[in-house]
Amino acid sequence: MLLYDDVTEEYRDFATYAAGDSPCFEAWATGVAGDPEVLAWLGTLPPIKRQPNLVFAAARWHGAVAPGPYAGLRRVLLEQEAEVRATVMARATQTNEVGRLANLVPVMALVEGPLALIEVGASAGLCLFPDRYDYDWPPHGGLRGSGGPVLTARATGPLPVPDRHPEVAWRGGVDLNPLDVSDPDAMAWLENLVWPEQDERRRRLRTAVDVALADPPALRTGDLFDHLPDLLDEAAPHGTPVVFHSAVIAYLEEAERRRFHDLMTGLVAAGRCRWISNEGRRVLPALTGGRAFPSGRFVTALDGVAVAHSHGHGHAIAWLG
Repeated sequence: MLLYDDVTEEYRDFATYAAGDSPCFEAWATGVAGDPEVLAWLGTLPPIKRQPNLVFAAARWHGAVAPGPYAGLRRVLLEQEAEVRATVMARATQTNEVGRLANLVPVMALVEGPLALIEVGASAGLCLFPDRYDYDWPPHGGLRGSGGPVLTARATGPLPVPDRHPEVAWRGGVDLNPLDVSDPDAMAWLENLVWPEQDERRRRLRTAVDVALADPPALRTGDLFDHLPDLLDEAAPHGTPVVFHSAVIAYLEEAERRRFHDLMTGLVAAGRCRWISNEGRRVLPALTGGRAFPSGRFVTALDGVAVAHSHGHGHAIAWLG
């Protein structure tokens, strides 16, 4: 019964997260949460493969029409179970939402540069270019001068608006399955991960792919625990190593999340790097500092201390007092 309850809660949480951003995904997640047959099917998947984003993307890959009614999703999940399962097991939600940079750059500005960026769960490495975008944080101000597209996050609280772009001296990352920005199938999957009604995000993704194509980042294939020490050694001569991630650690099992937290707090304490995390409120609970964070929001933290909560796609940031 506990497994059933956990999956139900996960989809109810996702419905809250999607509210206002995707009526389709809000309805789909609500439908799943109240559908015993679909919940039972989800319970046969490994825990890290039950995420709504991945399941919905796989269903869309196999013909579920979005936006569209829950009945269409249900039909694909149950009638094309083998095909959907194969896609769920083979693929990952490597959304690589570059809009999150609007929430990460104010935190990066708190770190003395130049920066040597290391992205954990880098996907195609699209978020490794914070210096190639301009930013708006209404009503507090903005940042111009990169010559790139403008990313916007509505800001509340005493947001420290950066007065200059991050100085990035080196950029690299690691992913179990890094995506090649020149691979049409990989980029089609990334587009498929964009939520149904969000045409602006789709356009932003295409722009981000063009940015990365002009200067492809150095990405390693493998487990973050295996590669992070070497990446830190490679990054250190170039500037302050900054390990960062966004909507990635949720895909680790619970024990591995704790292991990652312990690894990063140890590296920060040893002075080997700074650490910027942007994850769901239940993913790294030690980072909340006992504060209550709104459902559907990410906890944005520096060196293991929460500094803000933010929208999962970068649309808003609430800086903590």
